[in-house]
Amino acid sequence: MGQDAFMESFSSTIGVFQYKIYLLLLGTCSGLKVVVPSHTVHGIRGQALYLPVHYGFHTPASDIQIIWLFERHHTMPKYVLGSVNKSVVPDLEYQQKFTMRPPNASLLINPLQFTDEGNYIMKVNIQGNGTLSASQKIQVTVDDPVTKPVVQIQPSSGAVEYVGNVTLTCLVDRGTRLAYQWLKNGRPVHTSSTNSFSPQNNVLHIAPVTKEDIGNYSCLVKNAVSEMESDIIMPTIYYGPYGLRVNSDRGLKVGEVFTVDIGEAILFDCSADSYPPNTYSWIQRTDNTTYVIKHGPRLKVVSEKVARKTTDYVCCAYNNVTGRQDETRFTVIITSVVIKEKLEGRPETEYRKTRTFSGHEDALEDFGIYEFIAFPEAPAVPRMPSRSVPASAGTSGQDLPSTIYEVIQHIPAQQQDPPE
Repeated sequence: MGQDAFMESFSSTIGVFQYKIYLLLLGTCSGLKVVVPSHTVHGIRGQALYLPVHYGFHTPASDIQIIWLFERHHTMPKYVLGSVNKSVVPDLEYQQKFTMRPPNASLLINPLQFTDEGNYIMKVNIQGNGTLSASQKIQVTVDDPVTKPVVQIQPSSGAVEYVGNVTLTCLVDRGTRLAYQWLKNGRPVHTSSTNSFSPQNNVLHIAPVTKEDIGNYSCLVKNAVSEMESDIIMPTIYYGPYGLRVNSDRGLKVGEVFTVDIGEAILFDCSADSYPPNTYSWIQRTDNTTYVIKHGPRLKVVSEKVARKTTDYVCCAYNNVTGRQDETRFTVIITSVVIKEKLEGRPETEYRKTRTFSGHEDALEDFGIYEFIAFPEAPAVPRMPSRSVPASAGTSGQDLPSTIYEVIQHIPAQQQDPPE
């Protein structure tokens, strides 16, 4: 766009300011109003900067004088450009940099340099029945836009939880008056017992690291004219194992006891939260001895091949980077083995149904797996009443029908607590 077209485009926007006076700052003297959209304007080095100004008055005027002054910090204002009616009188030192099209009082600075930063004072004098004067001051800042930042992380190989530290550094090739902000998962990172920042905020220290520090980190850098965000980076943090547990694809689980029927093959899965992934070992405990039976996260137990009806197992998880390990114990009971032993040799017609219940009661001596086996009473077997039953209106003194039950209790091997 040429300079003439640029000025015409911005000149057409001046009328908008008249309808938004309530948003603008006014300079007023005896009916003369000078309007600027803001007292601070931010510019980019090497580009053009337009300072829009509008003035208005309600008295006849024979002459209109516009004066622009430039004031650096701790210096006296210096004349840069002026006009009387439509005649422009530039300062010869700045005639190639500053442009104005009277009676439009707006100023164009092109190109903008760091030396152009400062205060610009615009004064309007109206000559008519008297002289009216008003002025406004605009502060101009000049910056280079921010280039995309890059985040470096040390150590790049990662850190062990509660042992190692991580340092994130935000690097920017270009930009002035930079402000840094660290984000984790899109939210600002604040100072804490483990998080600290450098004086410029461009370095984030995490010491020591924990599992909770895992996330997507980025660095947002901005100044008055631009802002850019880095690509996300995730620090490598080694942790665990946490939350070790054993699950199965079938069988009944009560606490740390699994019950299965004979003939079933049950698959156990051992898992824990850890990075890197754990290594798993399965240990079987028999007669106060232990031995490793398998490595890996899964163990398959075929009930028909288990020699003991009650077997204790241990799953061990080990993280070879953190050096931490955890283990969980559980018991497998093949309940149908007992049922088969008790019913062996009895004709099927001698019992109705076998039902299995499992669980544990409040009393420690009642803990275990219970099996109730019901048998029909043989006619020749005399009844042995355990208590007298009083007769009532609906009950005669005859003997009540009864059923014989066989109760079997299985107590899983428990680890004895040392005596106090």
